Amino acid sequence: MCKSETINVSGPFEPQVSKRDKFYWSEDAEPHASRRKQILAKHPEIRNLFGPDVYILHQVFFVVGMQTVVAWAMGEYNVSWLVLCIVAYAFGAFCNHNLFLAVHELAHNLAFESPLPNRLLALVANFPAIFPFAVTFQKYHLEHHQHQGVDDVDMDIPTYWEGSWAVNTASKTVWVICQLFFYALRPVLVKPKPPGLAEAVNLLTCLAYDAAMFYIGGWKAIVYLLISTFVGGGLHPIAGHFISEHYIFKEGQETYSYYGPLNWVIYNAGYHNEHHDFPRIPGSRLKQVYNTAPEFYDNLATTLPGQGAFTDTLLIPTWARSVACDEGRECPARKNDPN
Repeated sequence: MCKSETINVSGPFEPQVSKRDKFYWSEDAEPHASRRKQILAKHPEIRNLFGPDVYILHQVFFVVGMQTVVAWAMGEYNVSWLVLCIVAYAFGAFCNHNLFLAVHELAHNLAFESPLPNRLLALVANFPAIFPFAVTFQKYHLEHHQHQGVDDVDMDIPTYWEGSWAVNTASKTVWVICQLFFYALRPVLVKPKPPGLAEAVNLLTCLAYDAAMFYIGGWKAIVYLLISTFVGGGLHPIAGHFISEHYIFKEGQETYSYYGPLNWVIYNAGYHNEHHDFPRIPGSRLKQVYNTAPEFYDNLATTLPGQGAFTDTLLIPTWARSVACDEGRECPARKNDPN
């Protein structure tokens, strides 16, 4: 019998999850399409929340400008490396993570009606991350929504290789610290898509920004932005939602929401059930989805913020993701799964 461990989540149940050495294979459809139909049937006024939020434009330029000024100051005033690291962790990580989530909003075309201005703004939001990712992220992220949990399609799911070595507290800590790299490299290594003109533009604009930052701030400006990116996507409270959104904390539930104050920084991405139910609604209005239809969400498990999610991750298996197959395709791993 598998040993069960109590997981630090909240909700109307006793939160437990069993240790397993393979994914939770599911033959059920993802829950969001059916719940969306039920909610719209009961609350058709939610359709009024659809549509772009121009506030995203203002926030992107404000945060990019702020990070650029701080990065410049790191070099201009030749601050010590210790001060640089502290500022990057305590301030820069929040800024760059905010911009990660801005790119996420723009991948769903939530700032403008037309796709092109959304993509152009995403290029701007990508600048302080140093590395180009906005265009590639959109390609894979939309598949995550359309085929949530589908084996070999949803690149949000860790690979078998990751699960094979991230098996204890020490190795899982390394995995969490480096999760941004796994998240970025997993799709291009496992399911590569041919790059196009948009990727080339993304690369060139990032290189131009990087060169400008090096010119005005030197290496310390570049290193500040690199640390902000690395830490902001790794072992940092603001990145906890990367884990809490879809890892299995309660068997039978594959998406989780977090309703705490960090949502203010991450475009309400913590309202993740609401987001997957209504990906056409901007993050600024997701709270209204919950307030309008609480009866559809109050019975679901919710997760803790920040480090709480990381603590949970060190207790649950890296395999704790719900995985399904495309209709009509047999999954080889399911053949050997006695459960």
